[in-house]
Amino acid sequence: MTRPRNTKRPRRTPLDPARRAALDVLRAVSERDAYANLALPAMLRERGITGRDAAFATELTYGACRTRGLLDAVIERAAGRPVDRIDPMLLDLLRLGAYQLLRTRVEPHAAVSTTVEQAGIEFDTARAGFVNGVLRTIGRRDEQSWIAELAPPADADPVGHTAFTHAHPRWIAQAFTDALGADAGQLDAVLGADNERPVVHLAARPGVLGADALAEAVGGTVGRYSPYAVHLPSGDPGTLEPVRNGTALVQDEGSQLVALALTRAPVDGDTGRWLDLCSGPGGKTAMLAAIGAGTGARVTAVEPAPARADMVQQNTLGLGVEVVRADGRDSGLAPGFDRVLVDAPCTGLGALRRRPEARWRRQPGDVPALAKLQRELLAAAIALTRPGGVVLYATCSPHLAETVGVVADALRRHPVTALDTRPMFAAGRDPLPDLGDGPYVQLWPHRHGTDAMFAAALEVG
Repeated sequence: MTRPRNTKRPRRTPLDPARRAALDVLRAVSERDAYANLALPAMLRERGITGRDAAFATELTYGACRTRGLLDAVIERAAGRPVDRIDPMLLDLLRLGAYQLLRTRVEPHAAVSTTVEQAGIEFDTARAGFVNGVLRTIGRRDEQSWIAELAPPADADPVGHTAFTHAHPRWIAQAFTDALGADAGQLDAVLGADNERPVVHLAARPGVLGADALAEAVGGTVGRYSPYAVHLPSGDPGTLEPVRNGTALVQDEGSQLVALALTRAPVDGDTGRWLDLCSGPGGKTAMLAAIGAGTGARVTAVEPAPARADMVQQNTLGLGVEVVRADGRDSGLAPGFDRVLVDAPCTGLGALRRRPEARWRRQPGDVPALAKLQRELLAAAIALTRPGGVVLYATCSPHLAETVGVVADALRRHPVTALDTRPMFAAGRDPLPDLGDGPYVQLWPHRHGTDAMFAAALEVG
């Protein structure tokens, strides 16, 4: 007697919680343009994933987001087809599996089998087989072997080769090379720093909590340059009591230094009328207001986006900040401010280590429109500043079109003089090294351990 054929689909084992969380964040990034550094912590809290599982989920999520371009190139070669011809869900699964094979110590069998099983659950046996074949092909070689085959030749295109090796788009590597100038040989170090897991930076609220007390409260270490900075090696800062009660903020030490620099700028006859023209989400505004409170200065904060304006309001509670919900280019404010901060919207290329998917989301075509906006905001700031007052222009990007290009335009068009910005950054706990020839300041993660903030102080005539 012939037994009937078993037509049931094989029973599959779903992904473990850590890999499932990583996959779900990759899908959110791909489908909804979510930010991994916001989506993942919320998901881990919601699902109760902690300890080693949380650390593993974080490594997989941020690692796969950072290296997406490199992973896609390897997947394309192993699959024999462009990635845009692979189902998006299947592609994110392949990225998750390929990252484990190339960049972690996960056993190859575990990396392949867990991914194949999930492909079978999400799709069917045929596509599970496709995933199995692609990942087994990838796993036969290590990352350096794939790079040797797929990267542009180092002798013909050194920038392209370094960019591919460090999983950066070439245009970003070129922008960094241009900004480094005579130090272009440090490109490898800059891109390498972008791929390191960033330390969490906190800012103690001036006049309320000292850095030493904050470090003791959260188990961190005091920062080197900002007198308010504390560094955390790991963990979710949103769960810390000082952050929850508003006595500390999550803020990169470079951003703290930008706000401090404005308060240190030489201004004769300061009347205490300060302005933050691009204030959302309010971290620098809170720093300015807390420092200004000691001298009687009052801060006005301008922010057009309703959600971000609400964040400014929340982050500056009790500091007497006036929040104006308007476009900084047409704020309706009366001129006469002593100190004005223009922390302009930008590409964010200086914070790629904290925003792992951003390097692949941004495009060269984004730069011209942002540079135009930056020029307009700086012009508006200059018009709102009294003679003898100072405007501090800052971006979290080293791209020359967003930094010295914008400042050069202001120097040509408006009655302003460039000040030496370096002393405004060098008055911290330790002298800030490697600030170059000036007059402007460009911070770098590989040199200063901060985001790549640019700052230029301009005195209005």
